[in-house]
Amino acid sequence: MINYIAKRSFYLIIVMIGVSILTFGLSQLIPGDPAELILRQMGMEATTEEVEILRDRLGLNDPLVVQYSKWVRNVLRGDLGRSFRTGGDVAEEILYQLPATIELTFGGLVIMIFLALPIGILSAIFKNKWIDHTSRIFAFFGASMPSFWLGLMLIYLFSVRLSIFPVMGRGTLRHLFLPSVTLGMGMAATYARLIRASMLEVLGEDFILAARSRGLRENIIIINNALKNALIPVVTAFGMSFGHLLGGTVIVENIFAWPGVGKFLVESIFSRDYPVIQGYVLWTALTFVVVNLIVDISYRLLDPRISTEGKM
Repeated sequence: MINYIAKRSFYLIIVMIGVSILTFGLSQLIPGDPAELILRQMGMEATTEEVEILRDRLGLNDPLVVQYSKWVRNVLRGDLGRSFRTGGDVAEEILYQLPATIELTFGGLVIMIFLALPIGILSAIFKNKWIDHTSRIFAFFGASMPSFWLGLMLIYLFSVRLSIFPVMGRGTLRHLFLPSVTLGMGMAATYARLIRASMLEVLGEDFILAARSRGLRENIIIINNALKNALIPVVTAFGMSFGHLLGGTVIVENIFAWPGVGKFLVESIFSRDYPVIQGYVLWTALTFVVVNLIVDISYRLLDPRISTEGKM
C-alpha cells in the first residue's frame, strides 16, 4: 500500500507539471488585453501609453518562458500570484470562496445519495416491475434535463410562484435547498442506473445464492452482502463527480448567485484575470488527482481481495 501511494504521488507530480504548462499556454490564447480591460474597469481611458505601463508592471511584456518560470517558482512557494481584477492574493481569494462551494457540493451529494441509493436498490430487487419502470423514467428525465433549465424551473416554481425558497444568495438551509436539488437531481438519475446495474450483477453471483440457501433474510443479504460489493464501481464514478463538483459548480453557482469558486471563475474569465484562471485550473487538477487516489485506496477497504500493489 505504501509503495502504491508513493507511485501515485510521483504520477501526481508529473500530471501537475503537465497541467501547469497546458494551463499557462491556453491562458495566453484568451482574446483581449487584461491591462486594457483593467483600466476600463477602473473608469480610465485606456491610452496606449497607460496600457504599456500597466503591462510592464504586471509582467505581461516579459517573454512567455520568463512569465512561466516566475509563475512556477511562486506556485512552489504556495504563491499563486495576485488577481489582476481585485489585486488580492489568488490563493486567499480561492480559499475565501471555497467554503460556499464545499457547502453546495455536499448539499448536492446528499440529495444524490438520498435519491439514487433507494431507487437503484429497489429497481434491482424489483427488476422489470413498476418500480423499475418508474426509475427508468426518472433516470431518463433526470439525465436529459440541463442543470440551468432545471434550476430556472425550480426558481420559477418554488421561489416566484410559491415563495417557499429564496431566489438566490447564500445563508440558511432554505438558500441551499434549490441549488442542491439542481446539482443532485442529474447525478441521482445517473447513479440510480449505475447502482441498479451493479446490484443486478452482484445478485447473480454464487455467494448470494449460497447466502440464500443458508436461509438468511433477504434484507440482510441485500445490505450486508450485495450492496457492499455493488458499491465498488459506484465509488469510482463518485470520486470523479466529487472532484468535479468541488472544482466549482459553475452553472449552478451563477444561476443562484451562489458565492462560490465557480462564480468567481466566470467573473475572472470575463476580466481576463490570468492568475486566477491559472490558479483555479491548477487547484482543480490537484483536487481530481487527490480524490482519485483516495478512491483507489478505498477499493481495498470495500474489498480486501483487491490488491493495489500491482496497479499502475
